[in-house]
Formats: sequence, C-alpha cells, structure tokens
Amino acid sequence: MIDDRRSIWSWSMYDWANSAFATTVMAGFFPVFFKAYWANQANVEESTFYLGLANSISGIIVAALAPFLGAIADRGSAKKKFMFTFAFLGIVMTGCLWFVQQGFWQMAVFIYILATVGFSGGNIFYDSLLPGVASKKKVDYASSLGFAMGYIGGGLLFLVNVVMYLKPELFGIPDGATAIRISFVSVAVWWAVFSLPVMLWVEEPRIYESVGVKDAVALGLKELVNTFREIRHLKVVGMFLLAYWFYMDGVDTIIRMAVDYGMSLGFPSSALITALLMVQFVAFPATLAYYWLGTKTGIKPAIFISILCYGLITILGYLMSEIWHFYALAAAVGLFQGGIQALSRSLYTRIIPAEKSAEFFGFYNMLGKFAVVIGPVLMGSVALITGNVRYGILSILILFILGAYFLSKVDIEEGEKMAKEYLAK
Repeated sequence: MIDDRRSIWSWSMYDWANSAFATTVMAGFFPVFFKAYWANQANVEESTFYLGLANSISGIIVAALAPFLGAIADRGSAKKKFMFTFAFLGIVMTGCLWFVQQGFWQMAVFIYILATVGFSGGNIFYDSLLPGVASKKKVDYASSLGFAMGYIGGGLLFLVNVVMYLKPELFGIPDGATAIRISFVSVAVWWAVFSLPVMLWVEEPRIYESVGVKDAVALGLKELVNTFREIRHLKVVGMFLLAYWFYMDGVDTIIRMAVDYGMSLGFPSSALITALLMVQFVAFPATLAYYWLGTKTGIKPAIFISILCYGLITILGYLMSEIWHFYALAAAVGLFQGGIQALSRSLYTRIIPAEKSAEFFGFYNMLGKFAVVIGPVLMGSVALITGNVRYGILSILILFILGAYFLSKVDIEEGEKMAKEYLAK
C-alpha cells in the first residue's frame, strides 16, 4: 500500500541489510585485506590498480545488465524476484570470501566482482520499488529514510566488526586476519536476515498483467529498445543521467578507494577503519538533515552543495599528510554522502514515468555503475603512470566539475511535465 508506514519502513530495511556489504566489505575490510593479505606481494600503486580494476569490471557487468533486467522486471512484474536473486548471489559470494587464502588475489577479485554484481544488481530492483511504496509527497522522505537506515544498520555491524579486528582476543579470535574473514561471514548473515521485511511486507504493484519468463524476456527486450528511443525525447531525464553519471562516479570512487589511498600514504589500517566507522554514524543524522535542507533550498541546489563539498574534499585529500586530516575528511564525507545519494534518487523518481520505474531505474543504475568503471581505473591508472597516488585522487576532481555542469542544465519542472505527457500518450 502506497505511503503505508509499515511498507516504507520495510522497504528501507533493505538498505539496513545490504549496506553492511558497502561498509564492512566494499569500503572497509576488502581494501585492507586485499592490499595487506591477498595482494601482499604487489607494490602500493599496483595493488591500487588491481582494486580499481575489480571495481570497474563489476561496474561493467552491472551496467550491461541493468537496463535489460529492468525492462524484463517491469513487464514480468518480477521486481522482488530479481531483487532477491541478485541479493542471494551477493550474500553467497560475500560468505565465500572466508575461504580465500593469502596471496590468492585473483580469486579474491573474482569473488568480489560477483558479490558486487549481486549487491548492485539487487539495488536496481530495490530502487524500482520506491514509486510503489511512496507517493510524490512522501518519496523524498522514504528515499532519505532508506539511506539513513543503511548508514546506521551498516554502521552497527561495522562497529562490531571493527572491534573484532582491533581486539580479537575479546571474541576468542586468534588474530586480526581471522577477524576480518569472520566479518565477511557476518555480513552475509546480516544481509540475509534483514532482507526479510521487504520480501514479506512490501507489495509490488502489478502495472502490467503478469506473463511468463520467456514472454517477459521478449517483451522486455522490445521495451528496452523503446526506452532508448524515449530517453532521447525525455531530454531532462537524459541530462540528469549524464550529470549523475559523472558526480556519482566521483562519490563512489572516493567511497571504494579511500582506505586504499590512506594505506598507500602510509597511514595505519586500524586508524583508517576507525575513521570509516565514524563516517557511518555521521552520515545517519546528516542524511535526515539533508532531507530537511532539500525541502528548504530545493532538491537541485542541495545536490549542488554536495558536489561542491566533494570537490573540496578531493583537493584536500590530495594535500593531506597527517592521520587527523583523514579523520576530518571522513567526517566531511559523512555529512554529504547520504544526502547526495538520497536526493538524487528522489529527483530521478520525480522526472520518470512511474509505470516504467524498473526500466528507467535500470538506466539510472546502468549509468551510475558504468561510471564506476571510469573513476577507480582513472585513479589507479594515474597513480600507476605517475608513481604518485596523490595525483590519482586529484584526478577525480574532473568528475565533480562535469557533474555540476550538466546538473545545471536540468529543469525539474520541465522533467515532471514531460513524464506526465509521456503517460498521457
């Protein structure tokens, strides 16, 4: 039921569930373990390049699948089925990281890619459920609540995992390496358990009469082609997707590569992990506060503020030399990370045809994940070519500049008008 309190909270619990992967695995322990354990024979520039490559390959796979799967899900009324199929892949692969032994960086990359595909693919269908959960009046609140729940949920498990890593003896764990491997398993369990509310209490609206998988594939492919054509006419949607492509690439690259960057500068991994933990608890109230800011300034100006601040964070990241600098920048990231994600999602929801939400969110996620192809590889390649990881982080600034430029061309009111005209056809 749309705008139902239980449905909104149940939907947001999936953010609570899968954000444990984003925090403990993607942003936190995988970069640490990859550089120090799995790829411990490589130099810092090479390991940064390998990690960037892993993130980019997963981005390519999701980018290729996203619009195709979205179209199929819309026609087959199978958003939840696809969501849990990808979630299952992510959960199983995350648990499998336990079995990867020291020095086997290739196997670690392979499993990580599959886990990330599961995480990102599930989010396509999770996002596409939003128009059926919240009306235009409630969509900003629901989107912000989801991200806020993600930060607090992922942060709580990450807190436990960090304590396990720093004080393994308190848990009867022999060493920090074993603690990290156990943390991967804990993420898999957490993700699985807290995915249940959205499965049980969120209803998927049946916009079309449900058809079989074979017919859904055929009809989905046909509508995918039509969507390519329609996006050319829905110019506001296309312009926003281009802006989102660039600025969210910068955001995701910073999230995924921050710990690796800090370790390359010689900062202790324990301090970096602690700083990352701080981000989660700063981001929880900040995301909700950013929803309030968006109501006062408008969604577009609020996103602009975030892009500007991320640009400053990138410059300061290039200049930082002390561990307290990393803590300060981590706090700054926490202030704006959830806000830019939540408001971008709700802005997009406003300018797309609701009846084709999965299909259009397929494009949304396709560009978001395809952009991740650029950022990590750009950072890793610049670091490898120049022999200086600082130039790698500085190269990300161009993504925020381009994102801000194209966002300036987005007219939200015109986008809403075009979406209504599309439905009237």
